[in-house]
Amino acid sequence: MKTILVVDDDDAIRTLLEEELTEEGYRVLAVNNARDALKMVEQEALDLVVLDIRMPGMDGLEALPRMLGLKEGLKVILNTAYSQYKESFMSWAADAYVVKSSDLTELKGKITELIGSG
Repeated sequence: MKTILVVDDDDAIRTLLEEELTEEGYRVLAVNNARDALKMVEQEALDLVVLDIRMPGMDGLEALPRMLGLKEGLKVILNTAYSQYKESFMSWAADAYVVKSSDLTELKGKITELIGSG
């Protein structure tokens, strides 16, 4: 079973993603900040991270290179409400960039493209 880590400070979004991706057959872990996410990357066998950008403390763009430094080949999807970060060179290290939507079709499609089905 493929394992996905969801990192988002918004409880409703984190819960929605956790439920939807579990229904798709993935093992889903969820945390609400980048520091906890880095610990999870170290401790868990993750296939993919769905990472929010704007979070209190360390943001997703700061956490991204640290995650990739901890686990080579880790797939990361930046999942944010803000499209302007797509042009930031810091976001280029991610495997995909998805603007948050209540329709999870694009996000689910990117996940399947990157790691296959659950």
